[in-house]
Amino acid sequence: MACSLQTSFLHGLKFHAETALMDKRIRGNGLVSVVCSAEGDHMTAGRSTALVMSPRPKTQLETTTNTTTTTTTTRKVLITTSNTGKFGRFGGKYVPETLITCLSQLESEFNIVLHDTQFQAELATALRDYVGRETPLYFAQRLTDHYKNKGGGVGPEIYLKREDLNHGGSHKINNAIAQAMIAKRMGRTTIVAATGAGQHGVATAAACAKLSLKCTILMGTLDMERQPSNVTLMNLLGAQVKGVNGNFKDASSEAMREWVGNLETSYLLTGTAVGPHPCPSMVREFQSVIGKETRRQAMERWGGKPDVLLACVGTGSNALGLFHEFIADEDVRLMGVEAAGFGLHTGKHSATLAKGDVGVYHGAMTYLLQDDQGQIVGPHSIGVGMEYPGVSPELSFLKETGRLELSTATDQEALHAYQRLCRLEGIFPAMEASHALGFLDKLCPTLPDGAKVVVNCSGRGDKDAPAVFSLTQGSTLPDLL
Repeated sequence: MACSLQTSFLHGLKFHAETALMDKRIRGNGLVSVVCSAEGDHMTAGRSTALVMSPRPKTQLETTTNTTTTTTTTRKVLITTSNTGKFGRFGGKYVPETLITCLSQLESEFNIVLHDTQFQAELATALRDYVGRETPLYFAQRLTDHYKNKGGGVGPEIYLKREDLNHGGSHKINNAIAQAMIAKRMGRTTIVAATGAGQHGVATAAACAKLSLKCTILMGTLDMERQPSNVTLMNLLGAQVKGVNGNFKDASSEAMREWVGNLETSYLLTGTAVGPHPCPSMVREFQSVIGKETRRQAMERWGGKPDVLLACVGTGSNALGLFHEFIADEDVRLMGVEAAGFGLHTGKHSATLAKGDVGVYHGAMTYLLQDDQGQIVGPHSIGVGMEYPGVSPELSFLKETGRLELSTATDQEALHAYQRLCRLEGIFPAMEASHALGFLDKLCPTLPDGAKVVVNCSGRGDKDAPAVFSLTQGSTLPDLL
């Protein structure tokens, strides 16, 4: 990559960020950017990747005025569901000029395919015949009985949205196959993606194999050590897996650099609902099939809507996939569960919405885990896919408006939930989804008898089984039940 491109990349990022934030007090180091490097050239502007601002008072939220925006009043708070990339003050495109054209082209193509009947028909076929949709809305009878027994015969009915049954073992394939189809439609020949737990990497590698696209997956070396089975699967699917020192946040930065080095033929296939617009909106849109199916299945099963939707929150793709369909339904509670790690008081967690402040990271304004100087704080979770210091701009907005209810689950609570579902239902949940299941201990006693709770079982937990077994060898069935 030419030095001039590197220079414009860094200077452009500074210009766009400063222009957008000139009316706000910037805290900490100010500009710290993605590093651009190439053989013979190296430029570094900092050790982190965030523009960080101190939080400002929660006043009346900004709303977009684009005609494609729809607004609804939910719990007396204005909720804006936007295809413009802005959710109140969150979201946006905090990127250099170098990337504006590429992102605008992607946004244009995204808006076209949303209304292209041929593309939608091809996608529906792929979701049905390749991914294996629709996924069941499974009544967890023994899990339900477990909580009713603890509640003296009273308690909610618990259903699992079985995204773990998708091809590849998680919800990630819903978005990966759709974006890979868009990439091929745009004439791109190489896919670049970053992965944490490896589920998005496996999904992307599978989609690329199906569509005859070259595939490069960036993965943190720490994550590769913790999720070796998914590394093996990606290699078997033909992907080139590159290790990056660190974890998912570091792999994400490296994926951006790799993409910037070859904008004409490569496509950055994001699996998380973060980053510059249109990336979060695309991921949310292609994952929203989860909630759409849930609404229809609930109507068929009990003739109404769920009372509570429950999902883990890492960056937000599976949570938004379930929640988005129901944002305007005031009588449906949206509950997100973040990773409390060793405990919120320890600082070793990934609870971005619960403990973070507002800043700019990887191209969008959102909540971030950061210190008093505005430096990114490394996240921790036993669920590898939840270790990211940022979160979806849309979830940030839903949290700030009060539409999203938040809680957390510790590593230990997630471990116990993993074992409990294995032993009561014969289902291996991903450690990420186990955080949502772990919150049931606190949630169920607060709900009326017969309330309908849908938990997004966003992935399969085979990848986590060795770690879970080694960490819980001393646990016995009576301890957990």
